[in-house]
Amino acid sequence: MAERHVARGEHILAEQRQRVAKMERNARDSWRSRQLLAQFEQLQEMHVAGRDRLRTQLLERDGDLTASSGP
Repeated sequence: MAERHVARGEHILAEQRQRVAKMERNARDSWRSRQLLAQFEQLQEMHVAGRDRLRTQLLERDGDLTASSGP
């Protein structure tokens, strides 16, 4: 599930970046869209950190299981 959140976040970020770029190309006020993009980027950082933390925990757990079932 964490991988899906990260992947979905990347998709949302790409879409929002496109919106901002289009607004700026068309000389429209993009302040709110840029603010939203900044929030999305912060959320994405949290999703990535959470995913990485889970990966580390799983690797440590798997290492503990392997060590405890040794020869």
